Amino acid sequence: MGKPRSILFVQTAFIGDAILATAMIESWHAAHPKDHLHLVVRSGNKSLFQGHPFLSGLHVWEKSKNHFARYRNLVALGLELRGIGFDVLVTPHRHASSGILALLSGAQTCSGFSSHPMSWLFAHSEEHAWGNGEHEIERNHRLLTPWVESEVPRNPKLYPADNVGVSEAEGEFGIAAPASQWATKKWPLDRWIAWLDAEAIQSPNRRIVLIGGPADAEELREIARQSSHDRLEIRTDLSLLESAGWMKAARWVVTNDSGPMHMASAVNAPTVAIFCSTVPSFGFGPLSSLSVVVEKKEELVCRPCGMHGKSACPLGHFQCGTGIAVDQVLAAVARI
Repeated sequence: MGKPRSILFVQTAFIGDAILATAMIESWHAAHPKDHLHLVVRSGNKSLFQGHPFLSGLHVWEKSKNHFARYRNLVALGLELRGIGFDVLVTPHRHASSGILALLSGAQTCSGFSSHPMSWLFAHSEEHAWGNGEHEIERNHRLLTPWVESEVPRNPKLYPADNVGVSEAEGEFGIAAPASQWATKKWPLDRWIAWLDAEAIQSPNRRIVLIGGPADAEELREIARQSSHDRLEIRTDLSLLESAGWMKAARWVVTNDSGPMHMASAVNAPTVAIFCSTVPSFGFGPLSSLSVVVEKKEELVCRPCGMHGKSACPLGHFQCGTGIAVDQVLAAVARI
């Protein structure tokens, strides 16, 4: 065998995208365990990868709101990467910033999607097609074709510490993640409240932890205030990796189509995934071995209304969210 290579993965998009990119790390490590693997993420996602056992380097793009500072930081990072010297760079990211990093890094070979605006950099490229039922980890895995023989991708995986403040003495608990940065991806709050009330009747002794970031605190407090469930706990103080650790320890996770769903997949937590305006055929569904997708039973001509979530329903009725019944989620939780 030849000497170990240095491999760089670049995914500077949102939390879910960064988590799904770990499937490539898992697949590459399984095929070439002696290679040195590095990852580039945006600053907000750094904590997900602390202590990752397969990463020799974790590199962060400080994506400032100030455009000058943003691209100054990007160039500085690219030059830092050039100093390491990479044999292969793989990026599932499809925006110019990852192309700039690929160019500046001086990597000997680059792989990415043909729809990337700088795809001319890529010695190997693949088509990124939406809506054909192919999962994102399958699309990403095709970028590894020249180096990884297996046609089946590994699942994404995170590595939270065993001790994340979850005590067995506290008893079993479920996790609910009602928040999302996109309004049309959020099952309405009154439905979350009604479901929690129903769970209180179904399993009165089970704690349910409402989990989210600091920006979600007010929304979670409002849910807890209106719900009659008397065993709710709000946690907005956890790091991303700590949140994954709590999910790993939970009986189940109920979440919108958002970052927490992918977090649950990466620790193989039993998952109920609620899809409102988006659809699983986009390729971003749950990957846990025990998971259930819940969506409106009847088809809507307006769904999906876009590839991503929106700040409001374009038609004003939001039937893709309000049309999902509490009983559907209650039954899904019972199944898992």
